[in-house]
Amino acid sequence: MGYNKIQGHIQVLLQPSEHNTVHNSPIIPGFFLYKQELILEKVGIYVDYRILRMMINLIPLGDTSKLFIKDLTFEKMNVRIYQPKVPSASLRRGVIYCHGGIGSFSIYKHVNIHSYVYTHIVERTSVQGASLYYPATPYSSGGTIAAAVCQALVNRTDLPRVRAQILIYPFLQAVDFNLPSYQQNGRIPPLLRKRTLHLGLKYVNRDVSLVDGLLKGIHIRDDLREKYSKWLSPNNIPNEFKIRGYEPPKLFPCVEEYCTKAQPFLTLIFSPLLSEDNVICQQPESFILTCEYDVLRDDGLLYKKRLEDNGVKVTWCHLKDGFHGVVSVANCGRFISFEAGLRGIDTIAKFIRSL
Repeated sequence: MGYNKIQGHIQVLLQPSEHNTVHNSPIIPGFFLYKQELILEKVGIYVDYRILRMMINLIPLGDTSKLFIKDLTFEKMNVRIYQPKVPSASLRRGVIYCHGGIGSFSIYKHVNIHSYVYTHIVERTSVQGASLYYPATPYSSGGTIAAAVCQALVNRTDLPRVRAQILIYPFLQAVDFNLPSYQQNGRIPPLLRKRTLHLGLKYVNRDVSLVDGLLKGIHIRDDLREKYSKWLSPNNIPNEFKIRGYEPPKLFPCVEEYCTKAQPFLTLIFSPLLSEDNVICQQPESFILTCEYDVLRDDGLLYKKRLEDNGVKVTWCHLKDGFHGVVSVANCGRFISFEAGLRGIDTIAKFIRSL
């Protein structure tokens, strides 16, 4: 298949802006990786993602000649340390990077798809950092973990305060899977609507047969639905994000079996957007990156509003031509790069330098 045919398929699939080209079109890796996942599933390779990880690992890491990089283990946690070789006259600021990639992009060992992002951030900010790799589960979600940890540290007076949190297209709530971004982008790879729930259920060790019920919202009791509505209402999402279409979903009565089985979905470590105001107001200065073509876009928008309503300073970067994962695949080598992802990395580095 030639480039022209690939580009045409992508444009039909995603309906990107007229300015996109093959070079920066927003879905090439997502489309092919999604197709590879389907092929793997059809031949019985579903849980084991080693083949896909090996393919992802072919993405070039980039120039690391200006960095010291070392792999260590702290308290059974795999950590990769990045440190600029240029001496510093004072103590360096530290950044902890929790990689994302719920499902097929998550890893136990280090792969270039995550290292590329952090390498460029460290180079452009002269910070010293640690990139974490989680041994406990193959279903990691970095934005969720970062938000949940910052909330958990609110009352920890024995630890230094976090200066800022950076949330890159984070998953933040498991209440409403019918928000505008889920409706608009539910079939846009790599993170499809049903796939998001499927991986989330595996994350909390629940039967994936619950997916259809969760899509209907029957896992939310009426009293909680009323409570959460003030935080998750589509009315809290600017109208500009509904012009591609939004239909208020039909409300289904809760089903106790689903409420019980899906209870881990509503814990604050999994759905940090549901925290009370007395926790939200104590969050550090925040940077939130969202992408237009991403089912998780509205999670970021809703958390942005909650933080701002509670007096927390928020820097927001919205990539109008971006898709979920675009920052990680900003530069896939000589022939394919994504302007949206490169802009995202530049904006993140600028935010860090401003602190």
